[in-house]
Parts: sequence; C-alpha cells; structure tokens
Amino acid sequence: MSAPAETVEAGTLRLATAGSVDDGKSTLVGRLLHDSKSVLADQLESISRTGTPDLALLTDGLRAEREQGITIDVAYRYFATPRRRFILADTPGHVQYTRNMVTGASTADLAVVLVDARNGVVEQTRRHAAIAAMLRVPRVVLAVNKMDLVGYEEAVFARIKGEFAAHAGELGIPEHHITAIPISALAGDNVVEPSARMGWYGGPTVLEHLESVPVTGESPSAPARFPVQYVIRHGEFRYYAGQLVSGALRVGDAVTVHPSGRTSTIAALDVLGTRVEEAHAGASITVRLADELDVARGDVIAPSGGRGPTVTRDVRGAVCHLADRVLRVGERVLVRHGTRTVRGVVKSLGGAGELAVNDLGVVVLRTAEPLPLDGYAEVRRTGAFLLVDPADGMTLTAGMAETVSTSRGSAPDPAGSRSKGGA
Repeated sequence: MSAPAETVEAGTLRLATAGSVDDGKSTLVGRLLHDSKSVLADQLESISRTGTPDLALLTDGLRAEREQGITIDVAYRYFATPRRRFILADTPGHVQYTRNMVTGASTADLAVVLVDARNGVVEQTRRHAAIAAMLRVPRVVLAVNKMDLVGYEEAVFARIKGEFAAHAGELGIPEHHITAIPISALAGDNVVEPSARMGWYGGPTVLEHLESVPVTGESPSAPARFPVQYVIRHGEFRYYAGQLVSGALRVGDAVTVHPSGRTSTIAALDVLGTRVEEAHAGASITVRLADELDVARGDVIAPSGGRGPTVTRDVRGAVCHLADRVLRVGERVLVRHGTRTVRGVVKSLGGAGELAVNDLGVVVLRTAEPLPLDGYAEVRRTGAFLLVDPADGMTLTAGMAETVSTSRGSAPDPAGSRSKGGA
C-alpha cells in the first residue's frame, strides 16, 4: 500500500529490527504491516486460514524459517503510511546469524531492539546493542515486548529500560538517542494503536515514533565526500561521476583530490543531467574541475582547507567477520574502501590470532597503497571498508575505521572484548 506522494514526508526511514530468538520480532513486524494496512488481501488470507492471523508468517518467508520458527536471513519490507515511507530490515536473532544483523543494520537510520519482558536484557540484547553502537546507528528503539505476560506492570518496564540504558551508555549510545516503548506485539498494545492497558505510559506508539523521528543520515556538519565512481570524457572536458556521500559541494568550491593531494576548484555540477549550483549528500552527481588533473576511480574529492580524510596505509577498526572461512593474522587480503580496492595484510586482530564467522573484534591492516579514510563515527560511508579474498572475491569481513584523531590509541571494542558466540 503506497501513500500519495504529496502526503509523504521528505525522507524515507530505513530501520532494522533485532532481538533474541522468540522475543517476537517477526510478530512485531507483522503487526506493523497488518495494522498500518500494508498487507495485501491475498497475503492476509494466506496467514489467516486457521482463524486468527499468524503475523510472524508475513515476514518469515523462507521455508526453513517457517519450519524452524526462527528468522534466518535479512528480510527487507517496504511499506508506507500517509506520513512516511519505510524500508525495514527484519534481521535474525540467533547468535549464528550475527553477520546478517550487521548487514541489515549497516544502512539503518534506526534500530528496533526487542526485549522479552519476562527475560529482560540478555546476552544477545547486549550483543545487538553493541552492533548498533559499532555501526553508529543514529537512533535506537527499545521495544519491551510481551508486556501482557507480565501483567502490564510498569515496574518491569522501568527495570528493563534502566538496565538497557546503562549498558547502552557504556557503549557510547547517548541516552537521548534511545526511546523505550512497552508493547505487546501479539495483542497490538502500543504498536500502531495506544494501549488501554498501560495508562501509566504516556509516550508514542512504535509507529508514531517511526513516523516522527528525524531522518538525519550523516550529520549536517559532516564534511563533503565524493568518491569517484566513473571518469567520463565528453568533448574537451573530463567529468567525474558518483554519489556525494556526505556534506555539500558548490560550484566555485576549492577542492582536493585524495590520495594524490592535487587541488582545483569545481567548475560545474550536474544532478541527473541538470546543471546545478550546489549538490547535497545522497545525490548522484557529475563534477567538472577547473583544472586537468589525473583523477581516477576510487579517488575522493573533498573540500580544501577543512576536515579532509586522512590518507594512510595503516587502517585500524572494529570488524564483524562474515565468512565461514577463518581470518588469521598475516593473511593477505583485498581492502575495498568505497570505489577503491587495494592489497593489504592483516597485522593484528585485537590480541586474537583469528576471527571465525560472526566474531566481533578489532583489526589492524597495512595496505599496499594509501587510502583516504575518515573515522566511521564521522562519515559512515568513507569510514567503512570490506576485506575480500583475493583468490575468489568472497567478502570476508566488514570493518568500521576508528576515528582518525585516535588512530595511535586503542580502538574501542564495541562488544567489550573480542566476542565469540554469545558476546
């Protein structure tokens, strides 16, 4: 169901759900889709053959998921209300699918972390909070689910809220970035409609919050970063095409090309073939410089005289290992950073000798060529990198570069320590 274009607020919200097995994620997502009238008639009929709709079946689409009653893969759902469009990544709760949760949350503006009110904050809750912190997800909703099974008691909610806030604070998630909501996904309390059973709660429902929370993307103060994807020769000019991943560029701006350090000014900007005076983050643009420079795919164009990326061959950051094959110290890899790929070697793994699938840790790399890096906390797109197997092209590890200003210190380990299994 799509809302008329003129009634939808600017900015699509990308959100990811997370939580332990049986905390009710799939039921919550199903409730959101069902109660916001985003379910087609044939879908509703297929999950209602036994009478009461099984809302979890709206999201658990794989046969293995239906048979086992768990979410395995990341399921992307698209829905809209009259106020906003949403892209929802329903991620697995099992420890063995941590890498899938990293994938789903990597582009999220908001993470919904579910907690079973009967169990409170458990190890997997802490793990998912750590991943949200590691990925710098801007906002977190703590959805305390199954309140109907604890008598809708305010004290239970308050205790869980306090415990989660304390742990999130240790991870560096600001308290004002967390919104706690008591819900019953199965009964529909505080998901789309306010609950009549929790008069002590005066905050928004889950949907009300999702509709109103600001979509910030990169910080408005983030410096401009333009990774070059294509070099286009047209007539007597060269144009550089790609996506402006943060900040803004304007005609006349003095810019520096990294890693070469060559400088020029922006002579022309185009967005979708239309000449413009300025462009903002998210726009796919072409740039013409005033000078003929040797600019190649993988270079990053950034404003001169400001906060430019750090050009370095030494990379350090928090990582999640994605591949079934173990990553070891001394291994030679390809390092993919934006549109640039260079050779590198794993120098250390945060005190460990190896990382297995789903492990969280810290990596130190040495690359054959310099990379124009930002700290992931400053600019997510130019602070992210992937480690790739040079033999078969398999993605091995997802990494988030530490803040450049602390590059000679110790990288924070968002999980508290290198994590195997249950964090």
